[in-house]
Amino acid sequence: MLFSNNSYVPPQFFVLNGIPGLERVHIWISLPLCIMYIISLVGNLGLVYLIYYEESLHRPMYFFLAMLSLIDLLTCTTTIPNALCIFWFNLKKINFNACLSQMFFVHGFTGVESGVLMLMALDRYVAICYPLRYATILTNPIIFKAGIATFLRGVLLMIPFPFLVKRLPFCKSNIISHTYCDHMSVVKLSCASIKVNVIYGLMVALLIGVFDICCISVSYTMILQAVVSLSSSDARQKAFSTCTAHISAIIITYVPAFFTFFTHRFGGRTIPPSLHIIVANLYLLLPPTLNPIVYGVKTKQIRESVIKFFQGEKGTG
Repeated sequence: MLFSNNSYVPPQFFVLNGIPGLERVHIWISLPLCIMYIISLVGNLGLVYLIYYEESLHRPMYFFLAMLSLIDLLTCTTTIPNALCIFWFNLKKINFNACLSQMFFVHGFTGVESGVLMLMALDRYVAICYPLRYATILTNPIIFKAGIATFLRGVLLMIPFPFLVKRLPFCKSNIISHTYCDHMSVVKLSCASIKVNVIYGLMVALLIGVFDICCISVSYTMILQAVVSLSSSDARQKAFSTCTAHISAIIITYVPAFFTFFTHRFGGRTIPPSLHIIVANLYLLLPPTLNPIVYGVKTKQIRESVIKFFQGEKGTG
């Protein structure tokens, strides 16, 4: 962080300080994080393998679920092992470029996750509102193209973030009060204006978060209208039951996400930093941990496929 002839040399490393104010209980905080991370690894890898193994699960809904599981795995693996190293071994230093890379992958994967949740809502809309055309609308090529488009949107919109951070002078402290390199946590260390970073962050939030939530809301509004119009109460209950797991995944993902987003920008000093950091970690860890459990409990086909798998049978659909 040196200035010479109006030139700027970026810091060689940042120091991730973990959860400030709770240093004495870092080891205890790490235990539930470690357990949840192990559950997320086993649950999501098992779910992806089950969908691949069971031919009866080779349907659009489960292909999208496999995408969600893979993205959840990548998201939590980008941050949680690093957080555990901070808590267990006090390894707080992170290279400047490694910090930017982590920031890019964290925000990129969470953007892709939001897009996959939107695709899953559209899948439920087609399945309930156009059941006879479901297989012809959501073909394998369409699913593949939708997945690629969602991935590219999440990645391409995040590419400017590292470059916007790299242009900033960091002439203050290089200590980040966090367990991973979050965009706003990093730019707040700069001694220059971060207005461009804030504006671009809000723009990305609109293009991804708000757009996806609007699509999800419209999809479920039309689903609700279609379900209410059904004459049979059993048919209504069956239609609603196919959506409960996805609605649970939406709540698990978006509630901590919005808390993290708004406290960073508008929370000021009203929210304790320790609470914000804990929720930020749960935002990345709760969906990978709970989604496989929720879908395993709520989805009859997955439960049956698990039983068949352990009995050595292979379903053919």
